[in-house]
Amino acid sequence: MLTGCENPVRVVGQPEASAPANEVLVGVTGLSQELNEADSETLNTSGIDVIREFAAQGIRVWGARTTSPDSEWKYVNVRRLLIYLEQSIERGLQWVVFEPNDAALWMAVRTSIENFLVGFWRAGGLQGAKPEEAFFVKCDRDTMTQDDIDNGRLICVIGVAPVKAAEFVIIRIGIWM
Repeated sequence: MLTGCENPVRVVGQPEASAPANEVLVGVTGLSQELNEADSETLNTSGIDVIREFAAQGIRVWGARTTSPDSEWKYVNVRRLLIYLEQSIERGLQWVVFEPNDAALWMAVRTSIENFLVGFWRAGGLQGAKPEEAFFVKCDRDTMTQDDIDNGRLICVIGVAPVKAAEFVIIRIGIWM
């Protein structure tokens, strides 16, 4: 399955929203067992992504779920997005080490993270009509105790609203007279 997951960032700075679902498995020439739609649905509800062959479309990873019981972590793309954001923010905040852990630093850290997340939101990486609907960043006396500060810990709390995949496409057709 790693073949379908090997490239988590396709465009610089933008995780692929739908990966690894619907990925053609290059070099795979056949399957030992064919699964139909009913088999796929049964396995998918358990968080098992199947590999299926589709006429004229090839052999594909069909699904992008995790086995997590927590609905917040149901999709692979959400997990990958959070990993990407965490690693990017951590790299972007390396300058913070050994700075005075005070209100001025907290403001600078919030501004740095917010600027990064606004850019990510503008690129379509987060939900919401405005940044306040897409994310929040807290880094102040509410996120740290005096003990944290005394022991050199700067703690930020960040929340994001990931874009969810269109997993089910439903089309209703009727006759109008």
